[in-house]
Amino acid sequence: MSEPGYVGHPIHVIRGKVIGGSSAVNGTVALRARATDFLRWSQHGLAGWSFEEVLDTYKRLENTPTGESAWHGRHGPFPIRQRSMDSITPSLRAFVEAGRALGFKYIDDFNAAEQHGIGPYPLDVIDGVRQNTGITYLTEEVRRRPNLTIRSDAQVDRVLFENGHAVGVRLVDGSSERAAHTILCAGVYGSPAILLRSGIGPAQDLRALGIPVVADAPVGRRLMDHPFSFNIYALVPQAREMEPAAGAILWTNSQEAAPGELDVQISATHFFDPSQSPTRGAIVLGVAVTRPASIGTLTLTSRDPLQAPRIELNFLAEARDRRRLLEGVKLARRFGKTRPFAELVERELAPGPTVQDDTTLMAAISSTLDTYQHATSTAPMGGDQDASAVVDGLGAVRGVEDLRVVDASIFPEIPSTPTNLTVIMAAEYIAAHLIARNLI
Repeated sequence: MSEPGYVGHPIHVIRGKVIGGSSAVNGTVALRARATDFLRWSQHGLAGWSFEEVLDTYKRLENTPTGESAWHGRHGPFPIRQRSMDSITPSLRAFVEAGRALGFKYIDDFNAAEQHGIGPYPLDVIDGVRQNTGITYLTEEVRRRPNLTIRSDAQVDRVLFENGHAVGVRLVDGSSERAAHTILCAGVYGSPAILLRSGIGPAQDLRALGIPVVADAPVGRRLMDHPFSFNIYALVPQAREMEPAAGAILWTNSQEAAPGELDVQISATHFFDPSQSPTRGAIVLGVAVTRPASIGTLTLTSRDPLQAPRIELNFLAEARDRRRLLEGVKLARRFGKTRPFAELVERELAPGPTVQDDTTLMAAISSTLDTYQHATSTAPMGGDQDASAVVDGLGAVRGVEDLRVVDASIFPEIPSTPTNLTVIMAAEYIAAHLIARNLI
């Protein structure tokens, strides 16, 4: 759980502590980050991370039978399937058509040249099964490799060091694993917590907890995530179909967006308990600010590895985020009054028909605010002159040797879209460069 923060209530921050990590529990959306996202990364002094330079990695990891070959790979390990209008529910189709009626362009492939518009999702789902990385990368052939050991029920306490070199990890049960190279992939909350317990972090904070300082670094100082608000509708009985659950999306810009920036998403899904709808059918329009200005933090409350870190998302602390989320929710509610979507709506369940003026609507948004579950940047990459960076452009932790981090925590800034596909891309990209340079 997060701290209550500006919105005044804690928020569930869900992580996949299973084989495949959070790719095993996410919403299965397979959207790439945009060129403007990587442009922001380059402003942190990073070389080699432009969209043009990572596009080949995106293509190499995927197998996608549709779309133009200039944008898609056919033979990679990770299946991505673009939903068509024929493959989604009637209410999701009506959402897309209502968006077109509101003037938004229809996008049939968000992982191609253009993203500003509305259309069905690309998903990593085959025959109703989420294709997480535990399935797609840890195949039976890979699991038989003699140099791979998978340990279950094993939680890392901290990294072990000798003379400034990482030499392995100590587990919560007191056992140790020795290694010539250690790569942490414990996620945006797990990896920084391990670093902090290992003595890598803000020196003053570490000393306050009695943790010997190995490297003074700004770990946990740039937590970013997408604030997420729900506009929910009960569907008329004749259109209450809710499978497949996902979905379709509008990706657009707020009135305050920078040129070329798409900073708002409205994601239409059926991720909702139908028993909570009076008609036993519902659709959720989830509104997210995808270029948040509010920055959170992750800190330790204890050096005990069984104590969760203190997560302060800091959602909506910046007035600009509040204005853009309010604008996005008001846009979502326009769908509820626009044909053909409006014809399939029995009633609005949330925020509800009594919530009309901006003040009341903003209060409702704040009181029910959630996260898009896309946290990043707690151990960010950066160039040599970036004082806020924890790792370099290949995930190597500054101030020590033989230790890297490769997960969403190293993103210099949050992408303007769901993060799973870009995490996989970053892992593939870094692995290829390490192998090419004989660094592992």
